[in-house]
Amino acid sequence: MRKLSIIGMPMDLGQMRRGVDMGPSAIRYAGVNERLQMLFDEVIDLGDISIGRPEVRIDKESKLRNLELIAEKTAILADKVDEVIQSGAFPLVLGGDHSIAIGTLAGVSRHYQNLGVIWYDAHGDLNTAETSPSGNIHGMPLAVSIGLGHPLLTKIGGYQPKVKPENIVIIGARSLDEGERALIKEKGIRVYTMHEIDRLGMTKVMEESIQYLQERTDGVHLSLDLDGLDPTDAPGVGTPVNGGISYRESHLAMEMLAESEIITSAEFVEVNPILDEKNKTASVAVALMGSLFGEKLL
Repeated sequence: MRKLSIIGMPMDLGQMRRGVDMGPSAIRYAGVNERLQMLFDEVIDLGDISIGRPEVRIDKESKLRNLELIAEKTAILADKVDEVIQSGAFPLVLGGDHSIAIGTLAGVSRHYQNLGVIWYDAHGDLNTAETSPSGNIHGMPLAVSIGLGHPLLTKIGGYQPKVKPENIVIIGARSLDEGERALIKEKGIRVYTMHEIDRLGMTKVMEESIQYLQERTDGVHLSLDLDGLDPTDAPGVGTPVNGGISYRESHLAMEMLAESEIITSAEFVEVNPILDEKNKTASVAVALMGSLFGEKLL
């Protein structure tokens, strides 16, 4: 029996542009429950984790924005994801800004010895307090998950790292800060930039990524930031970068992941309906979820 549980994480604390907290609502409005009920025996929507309306706080020492609140809320998400996996359901998290991945990965990684991660994103999200130009934690979740960053974040769940650098594949990168580039080289993180996607084609990129992760992991988490897609296809994101992955290439990527059956958890993040056009980006997210979970035309 195929079961899926949806967790909404309406958190906008990891960055400065308001509206991304409405992402889970926008995705629901775009018909996520109805779409997935056709693909699973049981779909349970667990509603949203309560974030409230906290004031912005900047940590005096690290200069990180909303550090304690993000640590507190992502720890709650980690426990919720853990519960979903224990219940035998597939956890699907709706964001929210990308800092929520700190919690998702903290919950998922309790269940795997060698968790793999596909980071589908225009950005590396590998900054730390030392390398971040902004102090925004949504640019740090992957660094946190490999054990780099503020201990309040890296130690969520009581252990670190959540994932090994060699078990990560970043797909769609086209905006990397200097510190991130250095870290990618130092840690040997596999990255397919837009150059590789253009040169090799999405089919080859996904074949290589799937084979690479199948050989070394016992489960794979998909963290899909809608800004991985080109802004013409997904305009409702906080940090759009031109020259991204197309809608069609993204469907192909999701279909290939469905066929491979390697994905064991997923999150779709950074949908901001205030910056969107007629809920287009949320609708794209739902369509991609359909492909990821095995929807077929024929």
